[in-house]
Amino acid sequence: MTEISVTVAVPTLAADSALAECLAALATETGVGVEVVVVDNSGQGLVRRKGLAGDGVRIIENRRNQGFGAAINAVYHASSAPFIAALNDDAVVRPGWAEALVNAAVQEERVGMCASRILLSGSGTLDSAGMLIARDASSKQRGHGKQASTFPAREEVLFPSGCAALYRRAMLDEIGGFDEDFFLYCEDTDLGLRAQWAGWRCLYVPEAIVEHRYSHSAGRASALKAYYVERNRLFVLMKNYPARLVPGALLAALARYFWHTWYILRRRGTAAKYRSNGGSAIELAWFTMRAHWAVIANCRRLRRKRRRVRESARIGGREFIALLRRHAITVKEVAAL
Repeated sequence: MTEISVTVAVPTLAADSALAECLAALATETGVGVEVVVVDNSGQGLVRRKGLAGDGVRIIENRRNQGFGAAINAVYHASSAPFIAALNDDAVVRPGWAEALVNAAVQEERVGMCASRILLSGSGTLDSAGMLIARDASSKQRGHGKQASTFPAREEVLFPSGCAALYRRAMLDEIGGFDEDFFLYCEDTDLGLRAQWAGWRCLYVPEAIVEHRYSHSAGRASALKAYYVERNRLFVLMKNYPARLVPGALLAALARYFWHTWYILRRRGTAAKYRSNGGSAIELAWFTMRAHWAVIANCRRLRRKRRRVRESARIGGREFIALLRRHAITVKEVAAL
């Protein structure tokens, strides 16, 4: 029997044809030992009822939707593989994806994360080649919308998109898994920054190719996404940013709100897409207020988590700030995407 090198965690809520396509592609993976675990967050056992998981695919059924991070954590705890991969249920891997990621990671001991070359399905353009981060802790996909060939070589990036990422078990054992309080969105940002504080690195692996139906489950510009992205951006900021950056981050957020408004008027960007889908500017303002209130309500918990990040840090604040600047995106660019 082939020794398992990587356990692939596939959380699903819709449990539809996209999941079936995702699992069919994973079934063809060779070169390294791969096991697949589907986490059914539907609360209705839809994966088993629909017969979507083939032979050899394990299923973890939750009674309710526990969120993306909790799903990956469940697989991490149920597996003994040296690597855990997170894969969206609307992502289809190309042959050799898992092998490319594992082979890249094993070459360097302090590589704790690997990012895939994620393509927008059927477009020939990039969804993500690793992630970038703005002064206000907003994170966006590196290369989003550019030609698929834009980043042809392996290189260090800040952290991977959780859509299709590889994580070293030793790293997760050290820093802990995903923060389940995030529930949805930005949990990959938080984990990646905590890993960087602890001295782990992330490698972009262009040979590991995935096609992604962007925001298939929650929608590209939905009310659900608007709230969680803003709330969790603030969680990331309060947990991971050095104190000296926080005042500038708050000003940068105000600048981003301005640019969102600017692009709404010009029918560009995610906020404009939200408006075109029937959402209102008043609703966006309400979601923003709710997000800030959630931070106030969770202030003590966030302080405790922040303290744990600092206590386990292997790099200093200056080095961390240099990392943020090296992998930066402007708030104007964030609003435009």
